[in-house]
Amino acid sequence: MALSGLVLGGGLALDLLVGEPPRRLHPVAWFGQVVGRVDGEWRRPRQVGVVAALVLPILAALAVAGVVFAAGQMDTRVGAVAGALALFVTTSLRRLLERVREVTALSEEDVDAARERLRALAGRDAAALSPGELRSAAVESLAENLADGLVAPLAGYTVLAAATTAAGGSPLLAVSLGCGGAAWVKAVNTLDSMLGYRSKPVGWGPARLDDAAMWVPARVTAGLLALVSRAPLSLVRARRWNGDVPSPNSGWPMGTLAAILDVRLTKPGAYTLNGDAQLPDAAAAGVAVRKVALSGLVAYALAGVLTWT
Repeated sequence: MALSGLVLGGGLALDLLVGEPPRRLHPVAWFGQVVGRVDGEWRRPRQVGVVAALVLPILAALAVAGVVFAAGQMDTRVGAVAGALALFVTTSLRRLLERVREVTALSEEDVDAARERLRALAGRDAAALSPGELRSAAVESLAENLADGLVAPLAGYTVLAAATTAAGGSPLLAVSLGCGGAAWVKAVNTLDSMLGYRSKPVGWGPARLDDAAMWVPARVTAGLLALVSRAPLSLVRARRWNGDVPSPNSGWPMGTLAAILDVRLTKPGAYTLNGDAQLPDAAAAGVAVRKVALSGLVAYALAGVLTWT
């Protein structure tokens, strides 16, 4: 099997078997500690945020690419393992699906517990959300995090690995730079999730960079959802609703999933997608989980085809 196939297959297997490494051992958590030092009082906060957005993801990418390449220099199999681990820590599917299933089940059994569990999925005040609104938030996060947490890092991997191969680079170099690309995307997304708020003076740069980095992955994610659901018109409906969503990107996967399920997805006071439909019930949320799971597997398969070396 080609090296890239081993890396992608290993990354997916680790995700399905393990889900997520412990926080104390998670490189993304370590990166988050570095980002936390940027979140403070600065004389020129916007400039600090811009510098952090430009520099920190590149450092993360270089570190990951360097580790994978050095491992591969020792032995190709060691390099494959290092690459698989790099993809494992920069992508996420199983944990996302588990959390949505948990919130969905609790929304019918223990609403207060569902509100508490939702914090791991959506950054919103859940204190007054109804069971239907809790499921809506879970389904919205399911779609958005498919784009942010899986498709975008895989796209970073695919673009750099395929470009390196096309330029005549070795399979090891292609995989190493591909893993660096995945790490860059994950770092950009982590910066945005921690700093990219209007209430944070340093957040302008991280938010703008994340908007740019997520432009293509968000639309690819919508296309994957439409593909696995055999519902191309869902993309047309999603586009009509996008103007209601503040983000230039997240409305695409969320709106597409709302159209596929024919449910209303809403963040009170912010936006409503497919407003004439009903809020998702537990059955609809279960269908959403299956659609996202299949879309994630297709994303891995496409990455494998495009980077086969």
